[in-house]
Amino acid sequence: MAADSDPESEVFEITDFTTASEWERFISRVEEVLNDWKLIGSGVGKPLEKGELTSGSWEETTQEISFSDFRFSITHHCLKQESAENESRDDGVCFVVISPGANCEAVVSESKCNLLLSSVSIALANTGCQVPLLVQIQQNWRKVYAGECQGPGVRSDFEMVHLRKAPGQYTHLSGLLDVFKNKIGCPLTPLPPISISIRFTFVLQDGQQCSWPQQPPDFDALLAGEVGGVEFGKLPFGACEDPIRINKLSIDVWFVRIGQYLKIWNLRVQKNLNIEKIIFKVVQMKFLAMHITNQTLSFDIFTNSDISQALSKLTEPAAVPIHKLSVSSMMHSARKRIRRNRRAEESPLHNHVLNSILLYLFPDAALDKADWSEVRSTQEPDHHLYNQLKSAPSDSLTYRLALCVCMVNFHHGGVRAVAHLWQEFVLEMRYRWENNCLIYGLASGAPDLRCCLLHQKLQMLNCCIERKRARDDGRKSGASDAARSLPGPAEVSPGKSWDSWSDSEEEFFECLSDTEEMKETESEKKTASKSKAEGRLQPHGKRTLLNSAEPLYIPVTQEPAPMTEDLLEEQSEVLAKLGTSAEGAHLRARMQSASDSNLKLSIDIFIISAANPGCCLEDFVRWYSPRDYVEEEGEDEAGQTVIRGDLSARMKIPGNMWVEAWETAKATPARRQKRLFDDTKEAEKVLHYLSQQKASDLTRHLMPCVLHAALLKIKEEEVTEDIASVRKALQQVTAHTSKLLRHPNPDFKKLEDVIVQMSAVEAVIACARSLKAKFGITGGQREDDTDELERFVSCLLEEPEVSVVGAGRGPAGNIIHKLFVSSQRAALLAPLEDEAGRSGGTDDRKAVPDFPPPAGREVLLRTCVPRPAPYSKALPQRLFCVLTRDEFRLAGVFSSDTSFF
Repeated sequence: MAADSDPESEVFEITDFTTASEWERFISRVEEVLNDWKLIGSGVGKPLEKGELTSGSWEETTQEISFSDFRFSITHHCLKQESAENESRDDGVCFVVISPGANCEAVVSESKCNLLLSSVSIALANTGCQVPLLVQIQQNWRKVYAGECQGPGVRSDFEMVHLRKAPGQYTHLSGLLDVFKNKIGCPLTPLPPISISIRFTFVLQDGQQCSWPQQPPDFDALLAGEVGGVEFGKLPFGACEDPIRINKLSIDVWFVRIGQYLKIWNLRVQKNLNIEKIIFKVVQMKFLAMHITNQTLSFDIFTNSDISQALSKLTEPAAVPIHKLSVSSMMHSARKRIRRNRRAEESPLHNHVLNSILLYLFPDAALDKADWSEVRSTQEPDHHLYNQLKSAPSDSLTYRLALCVCMVNFHHGGVRAVAHLWQEFVLEMRYRWENNCLIYGLASGAPDLRCCLLHQKLQMLNCCIERKRARDDGRKSGASDAARSLPGPAEVSPGKSWDSWSDSEEEFFECLSDTEEMKETESEKKTASKSKAEGRLQPHGKRTLLNSAEPLYIPVTQEPAPMTEDLLEEQSEVLAKLGTSAEGAHLRARMQSASDSNLKLSIDIFIISAANPGCCLEDFVRWYSPRDYVEEEGEDEAGQTVIRGDLSARMKIPGNMWVEAWETAKATPARRQKRLFDDTKEAEKVLHYLSQQKASDLTRHLMPCVLHAALLKIKEEEVTEDIASVRKALQQVTAHTSKLLRHPNPDFKKLEDVIVQMSAVEAVIACARSLKAKFGITGGQREDDTDELERFVSCLLEEPEVSVVGAGRGPAGNIIHKLFVSSQRAALLAPLEDEAGRSGGTDDRKAVPDFPPPAGREVLLRTCVPRPAPYSKALPQRLFCVLTRDEFRLAGVFSSDTSFF
């Protein structure tokens, strides 16, 4: 009994309903894919607009299936259709293609083709899919497809024939009509009318009848100013050859009825967007390639001479005036010796080229200081763009330097010439620093952190020059005033002269209280401090000191030290490395208290004490931080309303550094204080930074300015063409470039992609100019014709094929006709119309046809007939024929009624 109750002991008969053969498994797999793509059932899609099939965007989805050990790729092609509602994918225009997989042989034999077609038919019938399913047969180069589409009571068969040569009887319309009639096998008599459409395609043999409007770059003429030529003020622009070739004119003939037909002209142009573009060549192929060069841009790149001993003369005993022993003078003398020992042809940059570049970079060098206003740039800087790209203003020295480096690297010798130019630039910067000459093309004031780092460094150097000039001018004026006030030369102090003070690099001003002549007793100091105030700028409104009725004066202060973004990053990194521990926080607080901002606080306390003798901490807070002095209304002993003030709560915290600094304050005016900003030290830092730059560093610094210049150039050229697609592309390129350049170390691979996008826009503008030149838009046409031609050219830029309004009688068709006539006469060596008229050779001129023999003919035959029986439903039939010199192709769709068959 136990054995009988055991389930395993029971025996059941099992029927295997799984697929048994490889053919059935293949059909099942096709059905699964169709179900996965939701192509089952019927749906009505959105009606198509004219040209949407050719100009629309198609989606592709591919899966791999196999028939035994033979792999196939099944691909779903679907046309994207914009709709407010979320429609399923089968509602749109779509079809499915089954083709042999990669590295698989083609399906050539008739039996295999029939097996695949029968599999498709069964899969469509089982799933109810109404999407056309095609199978690629024969060799891949033939592009032959066959398939089927099934619907309610309808089946459409897709068939195709491909031959290398057309049979003689089928090279004309009557032979093709016989093929179509025999294929549809209509039992009706007479046969329903057949709609015929024929397209003749003519190829313009000589597409260069119109000269390319842009001349090739003239790199031999410096500053020639020609279109596309080399000019240091801007990047060259354009294409080196004509990007447009008018190669195909299609004339469609629609037969309305016997003896009546309609002609429609369609023009297709060939756009060669892979031509050599100048911006692409200058920026990417040359300038961007410098980022892989790690050599320092020094003299040893472009000369083998050794100038390492130039600085040794500073320490050698020699009978040389002390003012001539400077870095710039030694470098200049060494460079002169090198030039004497080097032949002129060995110099990377010729003297006239170098002088032209330096004059462009520093136009103030050719004029007096009084005439600087005459060389101010008239170019309006695009503030929004340079802030967005973190480059530099378009009228700045950094911007002009980027253009010069780019062009010198492109044409005048590569990296060696760039090193030559860079060393001349650094020497010019040192010369201007040592001689107190402001740098032309830089805004005054602190470095602008919105610009690139190199621009900030140059602004820092210019700021150092400004501080040095102001300090030296103040000392010299003070020395002259002191000399006039003295009664005689015998009373002049034997201490340092003002000139010697101006050479001092340690102190802001020599402190007079340290000299022996100014020693006083303590009582005299206290009396002087109460009676004598120094360093006053102006009264602070109507406010008075709290301890006396003396007015409160705003003192003359030192300006804070300017900083560049790399110095700010170094400070933040040092503070961040201290961590969050208690010890790190204490050390961070000590470092912050010793920073420039807190040092300025202490100095300002000294300054206000000197400007307002007898003042207190509250007076300082009222001027320095008014929010920390709280005023309230109250009543005095007499009952009158008075305003009383007190320090804020944070000022009363024990150990407040403001209080500690005030208690140790010593009244010292600004002119006696140590400099907050050591311009000499900072200037030498900047000059050392510039001299140590590598080619890769210079590329990284100047790349934002070069891209900025390229965008400005493209925008300038686009204004004259007014192309909507170019404006949209420029917005996208600008946004992408801004995102990349905001990073301190941008990815050069991504920058290369940006330059490729810019060159594509450059090619589109070149195409627009070529088309306008070919259609004579700027050649004095009538205003109405000009507007129509401009619309026609705009459509040619956006669409692959454009209808010619008015055919051969319209303005565009007339120009196209003339191009073909000229091409025909040039090909057959026939005289032109005016020459033939003068010579009287009219017979020869008439013998030359206006158009060449058609390069291709396309015939479309359509009708609606009942198939397969006379009582069947009338369904559309279609046959498309292509006849060219090397190809004969027939593609037909034949529908049958399956309601009773």
